[in-house]
Amino acid sequence: MEINLDLKDELKNFLKKGKQYTIPIFIPHKGCPNNCVFCNQKKISGQLTDVTSEDVKDKIEEYLKYYSNSKKKIEIAFFGGSFTGIPMDKQIEYLEVANGYVKKGLVDAIRISTRPDYIDGKILDVMKKYNVKTIELGVQSMDDKILALSKRGHTALDVVNASKLIRYYDIELGHQIMIGLPGSTRESEVYTIKECLKLHPQQLRIYPVYVIADSELYSMYENGEYKPLSINEAVKRCKAVIYECQKTDISIIRLGLQSTDEITAKNKELRGPVSDNLAEYVMSALVRDKIEYEIKNRRIDDSKLIINVSKKYVSICIGPKKINKLYFEDKYNIKFIVKGE
Repeated sequence: MEINLDLKDELKNFLKKGKQYTIPIFIPHKGCPNNCVFCNQKKISGQLTDVTSEDVKDKIEEYLKYYSNSKKKIEIAFFGGSFTGIPMDKQIEYLEVANGYVKKGLVDAIRISTRPDYIDGKILDVMKKYNVKTIELGVQSMDDKILALSKRGHTALDVVNASKLIRYYDIELGHQIMIGLPGSTRESEVYTIKECLKLHPQQLRIYPVYVIADSELYSMYENGEYKPLSINEAVKRCKAVIYECQKTDISIIRLGLQSTDEITAKNKELRGPVSDNLAEYVMSALVRDKIEYEIKNRRIDDSKLIINVSKKYVSICIGPKKINKLYFEDKYNIKFIVKGE
């Protein structure tokens, strides 16, 4: 059997990711009013000290040495804590440095991440003044019970209000959601993405829950009150979320946590669906479903299944660790071949 596959629809939300470089500025745990059960922000960001405006400048200069000759767009991104929750004078101090590079034409954009309950008109006036292009909201869930179990300190209504206000100010809206929160299920996560998509975010990050040492969730794990997801279950849940995204033009700019020494390589106490290439596993699962759909009810009367795809999709079709190849060869007792056209 030979099948020609066009995977643009299955992978379109990933393909929309803009080609740009990011200069990450981590503001560890600044501005956050509480400790979510899954959070150990210092370990996540890898920073233990306060960030000064000079630190921001040094970091930008460091990255620009490598990016200066690139034709890609360059973006300064303030990650880590809830940016709009830190004192306003500190926000302005950081933004003045970043915006200086925008004015000089050395950087194209500024993005921040923050909590849904730390957005209002006065804050957005400042963001517009300093050319903040994108605001990402840490939504995590749109189920108030799950938000409460995770001690998020905000509600789904806060997400709705903040999202509408950000779009009213003509600032790009990003949402961050989490898979595997305490009390969550695949159904609640599908509900979350459906509610998010009603608010028309342009960008989405999907993070699986990692159980990090020195977090409340780690204690819950040790006490048997929380069971982390396996990689297979995380892939299934992410896939269910992405099926909803395929109905829209939202861009999935990250799936899975970025690998760092603090999170993965040096953290032997880490639990959960830890993977450096979770996105590849999820995309391969989406492709596997597509192939299954194509061969469903067909009679396989030879010993080979040949998949013809664009060259850039060959590795995704085969899957990490040849997971798709092994799946089809085992299930259908055939030789699985992928050809890149």
